[in-house]
Amino acid sequence: MSLEKFGWNSHFENQFARLGGASLEPARVAVSGREHFIVWTATGERQATIAGRLRYESQDWPAIGDWVALENGCRIAHLLPRRTWFSRKQPGPVTREQVIAANIDVLFVVCGLDGDFNLRRIERYLLLASESGVRPVVVLNKADVCPDPERAAGAVAAVASGTPVLTISAREGWALEALVACLEPGLTAAFTGSSGAGKSTLVNLLLDRAQQTVHEVRLDDSRGRHTTVRRELFIAPQGWLLIDTPGLRELQLWANPESLDSAFSDIAELAARCRFRDCRHQGEPGCAVLASDLDQTRLASFSKLQRELGHLDREQNQRAAREYKRRVKAIHRAMRRNPGPKK
Repeated sequence: MSLEKFGWNSHFENQFARLGGASLEPARVAVSGREHFIVWTATGERQATIAGRLRYESQDWPAIGDWVALENGCRIAHLLPRRTWFSRKQPGPVTREQVIAANIDVLFVVCGLDGDFNLRRIERYLLLASESGVRPVVVLNKADVCPDPERAAGAVAAVASGTPVLTISAREGWALEALVACLEPGLTAAFTGSSGAGKSTLVNLLLDRAQQTVHEVRLDDSRGRHTTVRRELFIAPQGWLLIDTPGLRELQLWANPESLDSAFSDIAELAARCRFRDCRHQGEPGCAVLASDLDQTRLASFSKLQRELGHLDREQNQRAAREYKRRVKAIHRAMRRNPGPKK
């Protein structure tokens, strides 16, 4: 089977060639777990585990969609550099990146037009998408239960900074052709969004089979259970590759400040005309943002995300300093244990 069917291209071929191992074999991660993986190779599907060297020398483990190099046909020895990746801060107190999907071309941010609809959450997804380098598409599902889907789509378009916004109904089969138009053979798309937004239903429709189990959402808050319990890669009949991911209940940021300007391009354009370059848009004289007719909830969301990114940057710097200090101490201990020959 040709690797091109799985998304292999010249980028990954060049990266793989640099490894220089004649016994190595390229493969793509189709199902990712904590310890065990399912990978696709030119000769078929296999089970794989992490090789000892990669396990102990790297904290960056393979994610769904990654290309890897296998040794002995079943051990992941190397992780090929990613073209793109969609990630968030790992839930919990540890300041660490969690890669949700790698080497994707299109990211479908699925939001239900029921109780799940939330403009501020969509802004967070688009910020992370801007950081990832993928092409985002906002998919407003469940248009059949929304009294005014056009108005909702307009509200999203106003904060989406040019990102395409599709209004569909997976249950009724409305406007799915617009979603299909975003896909091409060989491209990898990923679905993300909260539980109950309809991601698994869309995957089933695009794959033309009941691949994923679906459940009804709760009536009180329109939230769903985790229908998808693992990240998994599928091949559609038309040649696309689709990644379905579990619903994200927590979406902490992992991004650079530059991505904030990209996701909030309307505010960035106004801020360029502020009197002071470090204007915080909180009452400074000559602030072009405050002088505009910008929606104040949009500005409040921007300020909130800006504070979160500032906190993340400080946490990353502190973690890097602790890691550097730990390594220096380890080197000094090793030097004391092995002082070398006396002169």
